[in-house]
Order: sequence, then C-alpha cells, then structure tokens
Amino acid sequence: MRDGAALGSEGRAALVVALDGYASTARAHGAAAITFLGTEPLRLAADAARIVHDVESATGVPVHVLSHEEEAFLTLIGVTGGRPVRHEILVVDIGGGSSELATVGPERRAEVIGLQLGSARLAGRRPAGDPPSMVAIDAMTARARRILSDVVGTAPREIIGVGGTASNLVKVHPAALDDRMLTRERLVEVKSMLATEPAAAVVERYLVNPVRARLLPAGAAIVDAILEHFGLDQMRVSESSLREGAIEAVHHAGPAWRDRLAELAQGWRT
Repeated sequence: MRDGAALGSEGRAALVVALDGYASTARAHGAAAITFLGTEPLRLAADAARIVHDVESATGVPVHVLSHEEEAFLTLIGVTGGRPVRHEILVVDIGGGSSELATVGPERRAEVIGLQLGSARLAGRRPAGDPPSMVAIDAMTARARRILSDVVGTAPREIIGVGGTASNLVKVHPAALDDRMLTRERLVEVKSMLATEPAAAVVERYLVNPVRARLLPAGAAIVDAILEHFGLDQMRVSESSLREGAIEAVHHAGPAWRDRLAELAQGWRT
C-alpha cells in the first residue's frame, strides 16, 4: 500500500476476516488478553480510522495504532526481554524508507531518533544495477555516512539490529548466520558478494526474502555506516523485536502498557 493510500473496502474486509480468525484462535487457546497493533502502514493509510473501527466492531479487540516512538520502545523491550539495562544500548531498525535508532542506558531514559535513511530510499535515489558495482555500493555507504553525520548522542557500548534488513544480511555470511553478528570485516565480504551476484541468485542461494534481495546492498551500506559513525566493530542481530516486546509489555503492565513504555524500556526483571 502506497503512503497515504486507502486500503479500500475489499482490503478492509479481508483484514477484518484475517484478524477475526486470529482472535478466535487465540481465545480457543485460552488467551487472557488479545492485542492488535498497527504500525506505519496503518498510520499512513487514508482510511485508518475506518480500519480501526471495522476491526474493533468485528472482533471486540481494540487496535492500537503505534507512534514511531512507541514502536521503538516496544522493540527495545523485545530485545532486552524486560531485563534491566546494564550499559548503553543502541537498537537499530532499518526499514525501507526510514530507520529508527533507539537508545537507552542504566541512568538515561529511552530516546528515539528517526532518520530518513532506509534501504529502499537509499537504493532508489540512483539505480545501481543488478548486481550493483562496488563503486555504487561505496557511493551508497558514503551517502548513509553523510545522513548519519548529524546524529549526536552518547556512544553506545552495544549495537543491536532488528528487522528484515539485518536478519537477511545475516543469512548471506556463514559465520554471521552462526553467531548472528555483523562485523565490519564481514560486511566487506557481504558487499563484495552482493556486487557479484544478482538478486535472483541471492534469493536462491541464501533463502533471502525476494523483496529484500535487491535492497540488501543498500542495507549493508547503512549498517556499515552506522557502525563507523558510532565507533563500534559489530552489531548483534536480535531475533526478538516489536512483537515480543508487545507481549512482554502487555503481560507485565496490563491495560496501562502504553502509558508506561518509556519506563518499561529500562527493564523491570531482577
């Protein structure tokens, strides 16, 4: 769905049927609470209010349309699992059009920075070919560095990546697939491979999501630029993210979970 476009009556009806099925299945398995979340596509939909109304009317479950900040807080909670934050952490979620950088520390409230730096946006500025040349990938890395140059803040001790870009990059390096670490040295190898194999080959060989395959060179450029900007050599890629964070937050805080997200992002488990 394009930014600002309406889902439309047929799309709304299909969504209602799908979510009603999910709610029925959850209730059949004894779920004590059911939570529906809406992220950027719903925030931007022209008929967002109608979508929310139709889903709630049909399922009896309210739809929480999250802000960018709330998304980032839930992602932090998903990454930490509710454990207290012991050192400065930066959680990076690289999307297609933008990226979110969420930071938190033992003595510092969680903060979120949104950047107009995403893999589709970066790749789309100048078509780089399939596969792109190393010159094109280096140019994307340089553009990412320039955008990041305006980002200031406390240097993290650890960077954690979440989402499709980071998860798919891990797949194309055997060692990274084993320990879920993207190092700058490994990114050099990943970029080199992506400069020699077309997207179709990457999909077949590494089981990468087809939609992501054409965007992986830009994603690698962004990760490399982030590591360089913050002066760290590696990014750990987490399998837990927003969904797991929502489960933790709702279970721990109950109906007041949205009002307590910044507090919950600091951790609560002993």
